[in-house]
Amino acid sequence: MIVAGVMSGTSADGVDVAVVSIQGRGSYLSFDLLLHDHSEYPRAIRDAVLAAMNANKISVAELSRLNFRLGEFYAEAVSKAQKKAGLKLDLVGCHGQTLYHQGTAALYLGKKIACTWQTGEGSVVAARLGVPVVSDFRPADMAAGGKGAPLVPLLDYAIFRSPHKGRIVQNIGGIANLTAIPAGGTPDDLVAFDTGPGNMVIDRLMQMLFKKSYDGGGSVARKGTILQSVLEQSLDAAYFKVKPPKTAGREEFGSEHAQAFLRRCGRAAKADVIATATALTAASMAQALKRFVLERGNYREWVVSGGGTKNAALMDMLKKEAENLGLWLRHSDDFGIPSQAKEAVAFALLAYQTFNGLPGNVPSATGAKRAAVLGKISYA
Repeated sequence: MIVAGVMSGTSADGVDVAVVSIQGRGSYLSFDLLLHDHSEYPRAIRDAVLAAMNANKISVAELSRLNFRLGEFYAEAVSKAQKKAGLKLDLVGCHGQTLYHQGTAALYLGKKIACTWQTGEGSVVAARLGVPVVSDFRPADMAAGGKGAPLVPLLDYAIFRSPHKGRIVQNIGGIANLTAIPAGGTPDDLVAFDTGPGNMVIDRLMQMLFKKSYDGGGSVARKGTILQSVLEQSLDAAYFKVKPPKTAGREEFGSEHAQAFLRRCGRAAKADVIATATALTAASMAQALKRFVLERGNYREWVVSGGGTKNAALMDMLKKEAENLGLWLRHSDDFGIPSQAKEAVAFALLAYQTFNGLPGNVPSATGAKRAAVLGKISYA
């Protein structure tokens, strides 16, 4: 089956499409990445997405229009990738753009609920492409008592498991998340959770201080000096102490967090602020390993992926953290999955599971009470 996975992450920089050939199931599952393509959001769409994410109030009309407009954009991105691949698709798995994610239940109208919302109309994608589309993956896990994230561990286990080596697979998107796979472990042995900020705090501070979307290559961070007192104070945040399973998003590390971080930096040079925010991403990941992962198994490799791997300053910091932890820092590219493509591949695999009536969540990762078939299917 030829499946396109579509991922637009919390950084809201655009859409990654992975065209994947998938066969079999369970232990006999096999897949090959045939093509990866990226489509950047036009400025107006990105601004609308970020405004919706950070909104305390927004009109129902605006949300409805954005849902359908993103469906059109996803369809265009998949069509472009399909033409490049020169293949006919059988299925599409579209994660959608997360506007809100509350993984922990809180009281609302007399009932404790957890909730999530990924926008981007699957029916539009299906109609434009003429193939079934699986979308809205996270609610089924939450209905089963999970936090709706992370959902990548199924792919991580399929690619990175080893009978001899324990591996920690770390994705660095807007939010950073990991899957720890012990040597010879089963899916029930996985530990997976969001470690905290990936690119999110860095990107927001770059927008506030330099009017730029991100720190290209980490060039600004490399010019700065890390403010150790600010870093230590930031690492003392409550989220970092919560035991997994746990999940994070803009609700924890968005604009309000970035503004508080900037206030803690006082009159420091702008480059020092960015260097410290970059250090927060690296140190929070290492801290999560020490607190919640390394004592559970003999882990030898730390495999990184995601847009954050393009930040050379961040990667230098992670290399030092890995050396201090006695781990070998590697890239998902070493295993045949380009860093930027991994999450898109994951949602191709999850769509395949759903279309075949198979569960896609890993309860030990999300905290769900049971395995669940994820998503909703839209037919052309």
